[in-house]
Amino acid sequence: MKQVVEFGRWSAGYRAALFVLLAGIAVLWPGAGFVPAVLGQDEPKADAAAAPADQAAEATADAAAPAAADGAAPAVQSRSFLAYIWNACGWFWGPAFLLVSFILVALIMMNLLQVRRDVLLPAQFVEEFEQKLNAKDFQGAYEYARGDDSFVARVLASGMSRLSRGYEEAVEGMQEAGEDENMSLEHRLSYVALIGTIAPMMGLMGTVQGMVNSFDKIAMSAVSPKPSDLAEGISTALVTTLIGLMLAIPAMVFHSILKNRIQRMVLEIGMVSESLMGRFAQVGKQKTAG
Repeated sequence: MKQVVEFGRWSAGYRAALFVLLAGIAVLWPGAGFVPAVLGQDEPKADAAAAPADQAAEATADAAAPAAADGAAPAVQSRSFLAYIWNACGWFWGPAFLLVSFILVALIMMNLLQVRRDVLLPAQFVEEFEQKLNAKDFQGAYEYARGDDSFVARVLASGMSRLSRGYEEAVEGMQEAGEDENMSLEHRLSYVALIGTIAPMMGLMGTVQGMVNSFDKIAMSAVSPKPSDLAEGISTALVTTLIGLMLAIPAMVFHSILKNRIQRMVLEIGMVSESLMGRFAQVGKQKTAG
């Protein structure tokens, strides 16, 4: 029972505190409409004196309302991120970056399809070529190598075409063919590295152009220009830099990956071709000994 009485006392205290809090909010809150009525019960004279002042304040507020409505900031129009990027790039940088991106994707796909084991070092060709060598069908092996379009086939065909001059000449011919094929692969891959170098320069040029446009507006304006007037040039500067880096970073990454793959494949092709042509060195030694 004592606990119930204490709980009732605490509840009454909470209700009193809540009432005081609400009363304080009502007094301090400027938009409370019941403040004059509450004050008017205790001070009727003050209410009568304050009525003209309230009416004047309401008239002033009504007169200022249209002005505030007229001077209100316009609503910001929403637009997509791609539309913003295209508008920031403009009629020149937008098509330029779009063209470079298409070329970069085409070059990367072309190199990825070319630098593959099935294209450079097909296992089926190596097996059939070795079978012809084991069967002593050297002319058939040579014709088979000439008819194939792979990296290792060109190297073996070049080496076998010089076997009549000796094994050393054949090895030299294989090395020359390997260097020529390697140069062809790296030459095709170098265009990816070229885009990785040019793209940041294009972004830097767009940055300089955007900043020049912004400072030109500042110089030609009689008063301090609005931030919205300078936003166009700054957007061009930042967006072109961003797109240039977005093109350069993948180009550099793919160039490094493909270059390492080419070097590994060239080394493996050299080992396979030397092992296949090594039996001709043994044949030559046997003929010399005989």
